[in-house]
Amino acid sequence: MITVATIKDIAEKLGVSQSTVSKGLNGASDISEELRAEVLETAVAMGYKKPGTKKKSDRKLIVFVENMAYMNEDDFGYDIILGFKQIAYKEHYAVDVIETSRNFQSACTYDSYMMEHGYSGSFLIGYAFDDPWMEQFKTSVTPTVLLDNFVKKNPKVGYIGTDNAEAIDMAITHLIKLGHEKIAFLDGSKDSLVSDQRMAAYLDSMIKHNLHVDPNMAIYSYFVADAAKYHVGKLLGLGATAIVCGNDLIAQGVLEAVVNEGLRVPDDVSVIGFDDIPLAAELKPSLTTIRQNRTELGKSAYFILKAIINDIPMSRSLLRPQLVVRDSTAEARPRMVRAHANDGDSVLNVNPSLYTNILSKERISV
Repeated sequence: MITVATIKDIAEKLGVSQSTVSKGLNGASDISEELRAEVLETAVAMGYKKPGTKKKSDRKLIVFVENMAYMNEDDFGYDIILGFKQIAYKEHYAVDVIETSRNFQSACTYDSYMMEHGYSGSFLIGYAFDDPWMEQFKTSVTPTVLLDNFVKKNPKVGYIGTDNAEAIDMAITHLIKLGHEKIAFLDGSKDSLVSDQRMAAYLDSMIKHNLHVDPNMAIYSYFVADAAKYHVGKLLGLGATAIVCGNDLIAQGVLEAVVNEGLRVPDDVSVIGFDDIPLAAELKPSLTTIRQNRTELGKSAYFILKAIINDIPMSRSLLRPQLVVRDSTAEARPRMVRAHANDGDSVLNVNPSLYTNILSKERISV
């Protein structure tokens, strides 16, 4: 039989009174912040459950957002949160949305925060490898779902995302049908799991289609339009006839940078984005891109979280992508190599183990 920790058990563990423990669990102002945090962390470690958390009125979930725009309809995170809320509300869960920072995470432990505020589970979007809470998710006892982040061996933490391998291969295959061979990839941040997944997918797809892989045409940047201007000139100098981008904002920057180089999209260079945010259809030319169904991502995140809350351990769940062909891709027009450049942000410099592992794996398979 499973023994559930009580306030008395926590008090005995800490050597304090039961009333002190009760104050710490309920956010009373007449105990120190240090003692309150110690009470909460001990309660989590001992498996304490607040009475009444099964009541319908206490059913609360939270979405934590970091490094992602989500307030406006054009923002990437907007539809994800909308989808999550739509299903949660139907099942009588209240949903709070909080924008966090690294300082916020460093100020409190994750499980303690969740217990203190009475949340049954959370959905986190926009988090990076080195965020303070990422290490805590390895041992967290709180039902949690991460967008585009994965924690191994913890049945309380699940993953939701889009199949990046299938998505990038769709883009490469589309370009090959148009006669492109020198295809560059301008990725997002090096501190992002999804960036590594898309970089690996690009390398795998190029090798699978027997295309030459130049590591200086596989670049890490940032998920913003401004990142493109630092790399597009070098990619064009290497003779790239097409550039696949880590998201639509990067692609927007590539469109502008190509024009600044005196060339045209798609006549001289084809460009493909990723996400299909509303902006993609409005760009000139309209952007060929990989669509993630963001509303369905949010809904799926809720279903995974509900399963975990009900002690059904969920691991990775992937949605299928869709290629949306618009005006930014066309038949290849071969271009001369103007210059060879060693880009400091290339996959070989930023993530050499990923590059060498994929190339080694392909050699072994052959």
